[in-house]
Amino acid sequence: MGLSTAAAGDGAQLCVFDLRRGQQEGQELDKILFFHPADCPILLQLSVIGLCEGIVTFTRIFSPEEDCEVIESEKHSHVFYQAEPDIWMVLVVEKTKVNEPTWRCGALQGILKEAHSLFAMFHGPIRTLLDRQPSAELVRGHLCTFLTDYLSDFYVGKKLQFPTYRDSLKERGTVQMLTVSREVALEVQSLTTVLGSCLGNATCQSLVLFEDLLVSTTLPPDDTLNLYTYAVLRLTPRALSSNASSWSYLRKGTSVNAVPSSSSSNGTTAGERPLLREKLSKGKDGFVAADFTATEVRGAVPLTPILWFQQAEERMYLCIYQHKSLTILLLIPASSLINGEEGIAHVKKQMLENASQKIVTVEQKLSRGWGGENAYHVGGYRYLLVDPDRRVSRASPPGKVTTLAKDSLLALNRLRQEVDLEKSRHKRSDPCHDKDFEASIRTKNNAWVIAKITRGRELYMALEKGGETLLYASTAVEKFSNR
Repeated sequence: MGLSTAAAGDGAQLCVFDLRRGQQEGQELDKILFFHPADCPILLQLSVIGLCEGIVTFTRIFSPEEDCEVIESEKHSHVFYQAEPDIWMVLVVEKTKVNEPTWRCGALQGILKEAHSLFAMFHGPIRTLLDRQPSAELVRGHLCTFLTDYLSDFYVGKKLQFPTYRDSLKERGTVQMLTVSREVALEVQSLTTVLGSCLGNATCQSLVLFEDLLVSTTLPPDDTLNLYTYAVLRLTPRALSSNASSWSYLRKGTSVNAVPSSSSSNGTTAGERPLLREKLSKGKDGFVAADFTATEVRGAVPLTPILWFQQAEERMYLCIYQHKSLTILLLIPASSLINGEEGIAHVKKQMLENASQKIVTVEQKLSRGWGGENAYHVGGYRYLLVDPDRRVSRASPPGKVTTLAKDSLLALNRLRQEVDLEKSRHKRSDPCHDKDFEASIRTKNNAWVIAKITRGRELYMALEKGGETLLYASTAVEKFSNR
């Protein structure tokens, strides 16, 4: 089942629906909170939502404690994620004509998790918005603008291009850290201390990034991950420099007149567009902010975004400052700020007066020790290291991964899919303990693809031009671990 290619438009659909809504006959449309593509006929939207709801209900009969994750059909794959109780996100992707699967369910589900986490950081939980405005007009407006802007990153031409086997050595939902010397770490610690005191009567939180790598954070892990993800998507120098080549659905001629402008639970308005690339730029004072033309409405993008950090349980204003390759995200507790934008301006002034020299010093020392994007490359290896508990990963640079043959990447993608299934089975049988796992597979192009899980940490590797024996693969992993 699933939509045909003609109905799918770009070959994929993304929907968000609420199982608690639209339970009466004739009210089925009420449960749909978001559907992409927006111009899909209503009857087809209802067909997809109805199928997904039926699958969720059916699988709950046999597995009430475990959520449905994926359903395969002849032409489509349906990837499920229960973002909040009874609020589901489903991604429907069209299968290619080749026999080999080109994507991994875990990677696609990671997109849904990331989209929801970012949405909740800016707008609060979906259920909270629905409870405050049962008509769902507000939450639909938020989801429409936010998810449409989020999906714009996946477009290649006019078609959505989601992660494939070529992304097997990447891990969404993790932070990539910059390793620094003890001397630099002390300088960074001194900087974060000064940043924390900018408000005076309360402590500010901060994230410091160099290039696209995290240097330091004062936030809890989950909040760090969400803000880091947003920074890499939109705020770092690399992200800002790509603005000219980005696009939004406004360029496609889609109307947003129906989006409401009333206030949401965390003080933002439905017209705000935190993921809209074209509105963010670095000013002469070094702060990154919304850039408005004389003819635009200032409510289109927040002057200073207010974010909700679930783990820290606090709303905070976000200020972004850049000096060369250094990006500082300063978070000001909303409960401690009395005068709004005037108070934020005062905090910015304090930051520039007290931290400018420290910022320059940290950037200089990080730049001197920076080895470029190949800094963490291990010669002869193409690898991905993941620590799920700490939400941290490290991987071969993209330029090195592109040297791998297609057969190697397809085999690695297939192996990662098997590892995902094995982890899921073990989690159901023994949720309190991690299972160690190791597999080395010789591919048809005579490469080795390797997966190893030890005490919860995961290593994935592809080795080409290597020896033929299993001993060679095992020795290569041991040498890599030692390095």
